[in-house]
Amino acid sequence: MKYRRLGSTEVSAIGLGAMPLSIEHRPDEDRAIATVHAALDAGVTLIDTADSYYWHAGERGHNELLVARALARYGGDTSHILVATKGGRGRSGDGGWTVNGAPAHLKAAAEASLRRLGGDAIGLYQLHKPDPEVPWAESVGALRDLLDAGTIRCAGISNVTTDQIHEAHTILGDALVSVQNQYSPAVRDLEPTLELSTRLGLAFLPWSPLGGISRSALDGPSGSTSTGTVFHRIAAERGVSVQRVVLAWLLSRSPAVIPIPGASRPESIQDSAGAVDLSPAGLQRGW
Repeated sequence: MKYRRLGSTEVSAIGLGAMPLSIEHRPDEDRAIATVHAALDAGVTLIDTADSYYWHAGERGHNELLVARALARYGGDTSHILVATKGGRGRSGDGGWTVNGAPAHLKAAAEASLRRLGGDAIGLYQLHKPDPEVPWAESVGALRDLLDAGTIRCAGISNVTTDQIHEAHTILGDALVSVQNQYSPAVRDLEPTLELSTRLGLAFLPWSPLGGISRSALDGPSGSTSTGTVFHRIAAERGVSVQRVVLAWLLSRSPAVIPIPGASRPESIQDSAGAVDLSPAGLQRGW
């Protein structure tokens, strides 16, 4: 495994997006835990979760609890694993998503996440999505309060614009360590946020990194995929999966990029982890 900077620490250049283990079409718990263990065996040291990664009403925290159980059952050392969680979103119970960026909610959510994950503090806590009903500075200010209280060690923001990154950076300073935005071969309209993150020294965690090539966890079995792209051609030339090529392409975009591909099978995350060994030569060609 190769490593990249996230704040003051180093994490694996490929993380595990744990969302598929808890939402619609999720695997049984044995396979879910085996998937987390396979990620650890492959050298993954960053696991991304959220309190809103659940399926049915009343399951808030399902994914955080699952990740905590998987780490507790792992036979090796997990003290170096960074679990990044998020707050500010929820599920309506009918497949929909909600948003709540009120400071009181974010603080209570972070404290609940810490109880589920265990430990002295949350390694990385990310504001899941700006709430249009709450001033951005107030939501980010809640992260500042959580840092000051010792509930979280560092902060991140997700689904944000360049202006929101600038404002959060002004409020949080060096405690802001990451931006998590959608970014993939098919979704590149937020590339300015990647460029800004790189300039500011922030890790950039693209969510749904295989978009346009493979279905995301939320697409389900009916989601569309592409064929015949430059990624497919390079994958065929090199004898590897197209997913691995896409992840290697993402890594080549900036040293700030740390993809967090989702997985619901051990084989999937093991294949994704192999992207760090794929030479970037030719990955920009034709795209």
